[in-house]
Amino acid sequence: MKVIITAHARKRLQDLRQEQIEEEDIYTATRSIPGYIPTATRFRGFVASTGRPFDLVVKDVLAGRLVITIIGR
Repeated sequence: MKVIITAHARKRLQDLRQEQIEEEDIYTATRSIPGYIPTATRFRGFVASTGRPFDLVVKDVLAGRLVITIIGR
């Protein structure tokens, strides 16, 4: 499945709250979500390779799975 990270989500990766979360962590987490997601939904409980917990807001579109934003904790 193709994963598309929005410009907003990429910008959020630069914020202090999302530091230590890499794009590869986002790809891995997004691909681990099963099923079809017709509306934007928050998924909780992912952990980056550095140990930083984060949440994702994801939606499935025709082009693939769209990562709308990343919420670091």
